[in-house]
Amino acid sequence: MKVVIVFNHPYKNSFCNAVLQSVQIGLQQAGHTIDIMHLDDDNFDPVMRAKDLEAFVKSKYEAQHSYDRLDKQVLDYKQRLEAADHLIFIFPVWWELMPALTKGFIDKVIFPGVAYEYANTKGTKMVSRVKNIKGLTVITTMNTPSILYRLVFGNAVKKAIFTGTFWKLGFPKRKWISLNMVKFVSDAKRKKWLIKLERDFARLK
Repeated sequence: MKVVIVFNHPYKNSFCNAVLQSVQIGLQQAGHTIDIMHLDDDNFDPVMRAKDLEAFVKSKYEAQHSYDRLDKQVLDYKQRLEAADHLIFIFPVWWELMPALTKGFIDKVIFPGVAYEYANTKGTKMVSRVKNIKGLTVITTMNTPSILYRLVFGNAVKKAIFTGTFWKLGFPKRKWISLNMVKFVSDAKRKKWLIKLERDFARLK
């Protein structure tokens, strides 16, 4: 199975990087092929610029014109997504949401003509173009307690990514692994998390 990992954290010594390493070890043990889209190392431009918005507006009527205006990096990600069987996001939660690069990836790659197309000219129904992907896993780190994140902040990441994005595209087997209070828990607790991630992804099918 080919697994694409969308990773976003600029600091090499972050816990997110440790998470990435554990996930990779587990996937390698299972014999999966891994493709990492490292948004920071790729210098991915997350900004929706005028040409991107023009492409978005015209995608319903002038699909080829829209496609021709996409960034080369977006087209590269598109081709790699089309070859994926499972998609994983790994990123920290800052101010209760994903960082700018992850949000930009969703804005510019989960895009008409790239990750989906319109099923009608009104643009009211979307159909996924990445039909090989059978599962989605999102792994986040945050310093907010889980119950506070759910009750006070309304599970913002879950609503934005799972419901607001991938549910609309019909992605099956959506799973969120939220690692909370990272800054405050013990090193032993963080090590247990990493071991569990390694084991879980070694069983991914």
